[in-house]
Amino acid sequence: MKNIELPRTVLVGQGAIRKVSEIVFWMPLKGISYVVCDENTRKIAGEDVANQLNSDIIESSDPDEIISKGGSANFLLAVGGGSIIDAVKIASKKLQVPFISIPTSASHDGIVSPQASIKKGKPVSMKTQSPIAVIADTTIIAKAPQRLLSSGCADAISNYTAVLDWKLAKEEKGEYYGDYAAALSELSANIIMDNADKALNDISMVVEALISSGVAIGIAGSSRPCSGSEHAFSHALDLICEQPALHGEQCGVGTIIMAYLHDADWMKVKDSLKKVNAPVDAAGLNITEEDVIQALTTAHSLRDRYTILRKGLSEERAREVAEKTGVI
Repeated sequence: MKNIELPRTVLVGQGAIRKVSEIVFWMPLKGISYVVCDENTRKIAGEDVANQLNSDIIESSDPDEIISKGGSANFLLAVGGGSIIDAVKIASKKLQVPFISIPTSASHDGIVSPQASIKKGKPVSMKTQSPIAVIADTTIIAKAPQRLLSSGCADAISNYTAVLDWKLAKEEKGEYYGDYAAALSELSANIIMDNADKALNDISMVVEALISSGVAIGIAGSSRPCSGSEHAFSHALDLICEQPALHGEQCGVGTIIMAYLHDADWMKVKDSLKKVNAPVDAAGLNITEEDVIQALTTAHSLRDRYTILRKGLSEERAREVAEKTGVI
């Protein structure tokens, strides 16, 4: 059996933040609530949400601190970017209470997925829970730095190779493969790539693509539809680099390389990333060429997930692939 977790409602559009109290009443959610944010997102939207619900605010991205301060909560509201939303996913799961996701940027697909990324020596994907509702105010998201939106586009595009890896695992290892979840993930990637020239001016499209990615993860019951070798490459860079780039940016560059290894349309991936102003090479990520080579040769060891990297690349092969794709 498979337990499919999906939000009960998703509200996307201008002024959506003004509907928080209405959605809470409609769900219905009752009792004590806490708004979780950081210093910046508190000013952007946290105080507004707290005032609507007469809630206390917790400024933290540490799940343990959220649990300690919000232990009496009947529900939580995550107002912020990926780190805040992931922290609330973990805390709400441990507290056994629902939460509402209120993103202030669209930098990756964690807005709605039931997975959270944490770092315990090495990056780990943790099964948590989906938000009971998502409220994405495109007016607020539009005010975030454009780099974050470009990163979100790149993260959606990275579904392209994640699905190819999933198919490979099905064909070569007999791994479970969900056609519907895979199709939904592919759709998110293709919509952004096919509309890359206007994606940065259509925030709703990007947000919906990221939400669809999260839904695909919920349907699959794992991050498989949206996380493959390109994500392993990004996680490797997180460990190697003193100052890694954004998650979506790194996944985008990884997608170029992994598409090449799959003998897929890596040029389309690269062209689409350029159109959304996302990095396409080591220089764009502000990392060294050797960082790229090291990530390519070690990424396979970070997680027990069958991908195009399989047992890893030799240094010679990694350099050859990175040079041919123009990543170095």
